[in-house]
Amino acid sequence: MERVAVLVMEMQRGVVGDLTKFPELVEACARHDVTANVARLLQAARQAGLPVIHCTAAFRPDRAGSHAANCPFIVSLLKDPRHMLEGTPATEVLPELREDTDLESRRHHGFSPFTGTSLDMTLRSLGVASVVALGVSLNLGIPGLALEAVNLGYRVTVVTDAVAGIPEEYARAVLKHTISLLATRATAADLVEAWKR
Repeated sequence: MERVAVLVMEMQRGVVGDLTKFPELVEACARHDVTANVARLLQAARQAGLPVIHCTAAFRPDRAGSHAANCPFIVSLLKDPRHMLEGTPATEVLPELREDTDLESRRHHGFSPFTGTSLDMTLRSLGVASVVALGVSLNLGIPGLALEAVNLGYRVTVVTDAVAGIPEEYARAVLKHTISLLATRATAADLVEAWKR
């Protein structure tokens, strides 16, 4: 059986937690019990001995290492000079999702956890051939993760009830028309059951 790792995309306090600037995304997560499903899945992964890697984002105060003017979304976010600054509580993983044994892959640029990080090398050093993607968002991060992972040779599974995007109709369309072309889709319950065996 090939080695699997769980990649948790941007489940951070400043993205979907108490310090968010994205209330619609928080509402989408609440509507689908995303945080609870992620927590359940991570517990099962750890019990099965699978690596859990939190893929997080942050900016330095001086923006060094970040292209901050090449994307309209980033330009709008960085009108607030304090947004997701390295070392601030906003960049922390939601406490209910973090364990000491977990790994973290931090990026300072872009929307994919692979570009400009050591994530690929970390996965290869662990002997990983398949990744399970969960977190946010179906607008940018999850499609970016899936596409780059496939390009790098990994098999990808996206957990349909442990991801969210906005608006709702768009998120469903991304799962149906984009993710289905790149990845296997499964529910948290499917994977929890599989990992118990």
